[in-house]
Amino acid sequence: MHPSEVLFQGKRQPLLLPACDHYAGSEKLMAKSMALQQELGPLFDITFDCEDGAAAGAEPEHAQLVARLLNDEGNRFNRIGVRVHEYGSPFFAGDVTVIVGAAAQRLAYIVLPKADSVDDVARAIELINKHASKAGRDTPLPVHVLIETHGALRDAYAIAALPQVECLSFGIMDFVSAHYGAIPGSAMRTPGQFTHPLIVRAKLEMVAACHAHGKIPSHNVTTEIKDTAVVANDAQRAAAEFGFTRMWSIHPDQIKPIIKAFTPRLSEVNEATLILTEAKAAAWGPIAQNGRLHDRASYRYYWTVLQRAKLAGLALPEAAIAIVNIVT
Repeated sequence: MHPSEVLFQGKRQPLLLPACDHYAGSEKLMAKSMALQQELGPLFDITFDCEDGAAAGAEPEHAQLVARLLNDEGNRFNRIGVRVHEYGSPFFAGDVTVIVGAAAQRLAYIVLPKADSVDDVARAIELINKHASKAGRDTPLPVHVLIETHGALRDAYAIAALPQVECLSFGIMDFVSAHYGAIPGSAMRTPGQFTHPLIVRAKLEMVAACHAHGKIPSHNVTTEIKDTAVVANDAQRAAAEFGFTRMWSIHPDQIKPIIKAFTPRLSEVNEATLILTEAKAAAWGPIAQNGRLHDRASYRYYWTVLQRAKLAGLALPEAAIAIVNIVT
């Protein structure tokens, strides 16, 4: 059996995406983001914004702009997605018609904001698939869903279970606003966003729903754009304390701190390399290393460590590269 079949026993392997999702809503910022992605490589995703991060009043023209940039040669890695308007918006269908219709082959994903239920998401996916198929896309277009309403949080497990959904993102500002003053504004930022009981509950339920279905949980924005130490601290807490594996960026200076926070340490990579090298030699049976037992349960963890390190562009030891190439 192929090692990945051994480790995951025929089950769908958990999805992996770049740790940083960078949002840009104006033509100037989109172009800058594309240039930075060309410089750094596909270490982070870009999401072109048609919703809250874009100017109001020229929605059809903005959708045309997004479609044009997606098809531009600057979209070198096909790792650019788009946040369209919410399903109930009069602009939703237009966004999907123009953007998916014109750039279905180049889109990395579609982001659905302000969904109220799993039914909203399913209906939105139906329209997306209609236009993607018409445009000649022969693989399902991945969908990311923002969890920022009471209804979406209630249905988080059902939404994460939808096969085409690959990521759930927490929309903290809309979620706090939906409580109409019952949650203080300080809960939109640190430390409140990591301590207020209703925010903690919402984040943990969303993250648990993602991991239950092998999907990606993406943490909300840090609105502090001048102090990168704040961004780094938020990213570290989101990963270590809440189980997020991805995070939004709203400024180019936030990208590198986010990637670094979610990248495994070199010591973890070296440990994973040693354990998986011995595991491979033992035909993926149990081994003992430094007095500790390891079997397929821990192998899956260490396999993920190497995959995440590779995705973040970390220079891997030669033995790790061999393992990643074998297991992938």
